[in-house]
Amino acid sequence: MQGRVIKSTGSWYMVQTASGLVKSRLRGKFKQDNLKLTNPIAVGDYVEVVQEADLPTWTIDEILPRDNYIIRKSTRKTHFSHIIASNIDQAYLIITIRNPRTSLGFIDRFLVSTESFRIPATIIVNKMDLVEKNKDLEYLQDIHEIYEPLGYPVIEISATNESGLKEKFLPLLEGKTTLMSGHSGVGKSTLLNKLIPEAAQETKEISKFSAKGVHTTTFAEMFALEQGGYLIDTPGIKEFGILDIDDFELSHYFPEMRQYLGQCKYNNCRHLNEPGCMVLEKLEEGYIHPYRYDSYVNILHEEDDHR
Repeated sequence: MQGRVIKSTGSWYMVQTASGLVKSRLRGKFKQDNLKLTNPIAVGDYVEVVQEADLPTWTIDEILPRDNYIIRKSTRKTHFSHIIASNIDQAYLIITIRNPRTSLGFIDRFLVSTESFRIPATIIVNKMDLVEKNKDLEYLQDIHEIYEPLGYPVIEISATNESGLKEKFLPLLEGKTTLMSGHSGVGKSTLLNKLIPEAAQETKEISKFSAKGVHTTTFAEMFALEQGGYLIDTPGIKEFGILDIDDFELSHYFPEMRQYLGQCKYNNCRHLNEPGCMVLEKLEEGYIHPYRYDSYVNILHEEDDHR
């Protein structure tokens, strides 16, 4: 019988089938794409399950081919990776301007990952009810000016008072499988509870000591939306560690650089200080935002350090 994994607890998987929800476990070890994975099966996977003899539990015998997936470096095992979710139509990065403030570097790492797996991404600015004048508004304007011209919509909402949820957020989810990710404390669980009350996700206050979020979601889980579609909630991510990307490939995942690739003097240009570099020329002319270029350089140097 075929089904789709809607929840993973690390050792057991809840699989939605035509006959209902079944509790399943893995049979043996699965090897995939020569990747070292902490989780061979992810939320969103389509699988084949077989009922165990005289037991209410099932066994996953096969993982069906994935359309796509999004993956990051494991925070627990060196040189291992963790699949966040699979078979995704779109990814929503939930960010906040304050309590906590999401850095541009974190946003860029997430977007590089979605670009590398060809998953459309949208930036959702939550907790707009907490945004204050001056520095907050300047940072918010920076986010609009940097990302919207690159094709990443920026949508402002407030899960707490439901501002923007029905008119801006909900219509974009209909009929889609949407990954929802972000730092701990950006309000993902609160947002999910507003959209799907039966999800009953636990929420916690921001730590006063660190001004950062407290982890409330432990495992990824997929929830069905009333109007059609699915929303995948993921544990809060402190750092988004992208997989090893070749030096000459990284710029492909920055849309503003991608349009100039192949126009540099040298084919193996890393766009750092090479003569005749078209990317550096466009940076100087203002066609590439300096913040985004800084992110590119930082990611490039991080990959160098890991080699």
